[in-house]
Order: sequence, then structure tokens, then C-alpha cells
Amino acid sequence: MSLDFNLSASKFSQAYLEPLLAGDRVTCRNMLDKAMEAGVEPRDLLTDLVWPTMELLQSLYKEDRISIAGLNLATRLNRSLTDQLCARLVRNASKDRKALIFCGDDEPEELGGQICAELFEADGWTVRFAGGGVPHDEVLKLIGDFRPDLLVNFGTLPSGVPAVRKMIDYLREVNSCPDMQVMCCGGIYKRAEGLSEEIGADLFAPDAADAVIVANEHPTRKATVDQQTVGRTRRVRKAAADAQQKSEVQGTTVNAA
Repeated sequence: MSLDFNLSASKFSQAYLEPLLAGDRVTCRNMLDKAMEAGVEPRDLLTDLVWPTMELLQSLYKEDRISIAGLNLATRLNRSLTDQLCARLVRNASKDRKALIFCGDDEPEELGGQICAELFEADGWTVRFAGGGVPHDEVLKLIGDFRPDLLVNFGTLPSGVPAVRKMIDYLREVNSCPDMQVMCCGGIYKRAEGLSEEIGADLFAPDAADAVIVANEHPTRKATVDQQTVGRTRRVRKAAADAQQKSEVQGTTVNAA
């Protein structure tokens, strides 16, 4: 298949989508190989082609414009090509920073989480990618064992937000690894402005590419207590209880005098 590298990004994506939906592994692989031969970096193909195509596939399926067979063929091939592109990423020198990455349970989130993990590793971070569905107590154990500088939660669906909110609340409550930053990354946090801040995250990135940039530019940023709406009701109740107890103590003291 001949490929015009002067095509716009949208036309290039369409040219990639057609053989992807057909499960045509050779054509898709050749397209990516020719793009890299023409000077396109693997990182750019991951962030500007592979990931947007994954989002597009999900939209097409939800709109009943592609079959489940087409979705499965395209999704699995896209994931396979991701592995091949990740193996060709340029690797920076090792940094003294560690990232632990989780994601939602659906395929788009697994792919987004994987790309996120690969880009952090290529940037020199030491990375652990645990995927989705990990219970909170096991998250806590991983944090204790690995001692990450950054915990990344990658999500694209609203259904996953309550679990992330609960996990952040849990981490704040037990004060696990207090110097660790928490980042929310992915489409759901991009679409719902302020959501990451609302659930208590220290950092927000709209996608995997920006996640590395944000983490490097803000290595010490922490959410303030006022920003952390997670657990706010409990804190308000505790403050009221403390005030009530203090009032009672003062009243007892006055009566005793």
C-alpha cells in the first residue's frame, strides 16, 4: 500500500483505520514501518495515531457503526502494534523517580495505561504497571513495597471514577507514602473539568503524553486540604465533634470553678 506522508493527520488515521478494522496485520505494520522510515517517531505514532484510533473505535462501536468482530480485530491488532512501537521508543537516561500506574478495567484504559507506562519508562522513570481491578489493600501493599514518587490512575469511563475517589480517600486516610503524588490521567478527567481536583488528585494530565510532561514539570505539587474534597464530609464532622468536645470541656471547667 502506498502512503502519502503529506496527508493530514485525519486522513492518515483513516488510511490506518480501514486495514485495522479488517484485521490486516501486514498492511498496518507496513504503514507504521514506512512512517518511521520517513522520520516519524514511534512516540508520535503512539500518541497521535494508535491512541486516538482506540478512542475512535470505541465511539464507532457505541454508535453501532462497526461490528463486535471489527472492534475485536482492530483492538487486538492495535494493541499488538503498540507493543512493537514501544520496543522502538528512544530511551532516556535513568532518573531517580518511580511511578506506579493503575487503570480502569476496559480495553481502552488498559491500552492507555500501557502507553502511559511505556512513555514514563522511556523518559527514564522506574515503572510498575498494575492494570485494573486491583483491590485497595493490594494497592496499599504495592505502594509500601515499591515506594513510588507518583501514583497514576488512567481512566476513560465515568464508571471508574468512584473507585478512584475511594482509593484516594483510602490513601489519605491511612497516610500511606505521604510524599507520593497522585495523578489522574485520561479522557474522563479531560472531559469533566476539575474532576481530578475534586477527587483529591495532586496532578492532572489529559493523556499519556502529557502525563510525563506534567509529572516532570511539577515534581512537588500537592493538593491542598481545601482542594481535597474527598473525605471532606468526614473532616467537617470530625471538626464539629472536636469543637463540641472542646466546648463541653470548657463548660465543665467553668462549672467546676
